[in-house]
Amino acid sequence: MANAMKGWSWVRNISSIASRVYFFIILLQIPLFRISCRAGMCTTPLHVTSCQLIGSQSFPEGAVKALLFPGAIMHGLVKNMTVPSWDNLLNIYNLTDVKEASAVVDLQRLEVLVGSYFSVAGAIIGILKPGRMSMFGTLLVIWGLVKEGILGKPVNSDPSRAVYVYPTMLIALICAFASVKYDVKKVIRSAAARPVAKPMQNSAKSKLQ
Repeated sequence: MANAMKGWSWVRNISSIASRVYFFIILLQIPLFRISCRAGMCTTPLHVTSCQLIGSQSFPEGAVKALLFPGAIMHGLVKNMTVPSWDNLLNIYNLTDVKEASAVVDLQRLEVLVGSYFSVAGAIIGILKPGRMSMFGTLLVIWGLVKEGILGKPVNSDPSRAVYVYPTMLIALICAFASVKYDVKKVIRSAAARPVAKPMQNSAKSKLQ
């Protein structure tokens, strides 16, 4: 039993590491795709989620800016070694006019929108307790991108607004699957409790009698 526990302990370690990597991918807004949204073009699940939250006014603006700020700092330092100001944060992400923008753009890409919600929520919750939310969110986003990019739903006639998937999406997908936490003790108990076939001596004796 002890050897089995040691052999399965690496599963828990991979789950924790994958959850942290996925969290930083989402929070630091590493570009995963490019798709039309209320803000113009969105490249991360957090950007898609922020557009919908600001546009629907269903979430405090300060909380949305708090989620965007770490990624804005990283992008500012990488591009021109500057830290963006808190007051100018919505302008950087083109979120100042999303309240007046039509919600049809988001509704036409419902899988990407819902998947982005799950991805962001799963990344935050996964730091405390790894689960399946990140995996479901990532798969929904991928299906939405495939639906528009390959199946052409909705139809997009502007090449500059075409769907594009970055190679980093593969890393996010692997982390999302690897972050699923399995109950190691339950697996070991079920393996140890497998029924063993009993010898048929009694039945053989009864047949002879």
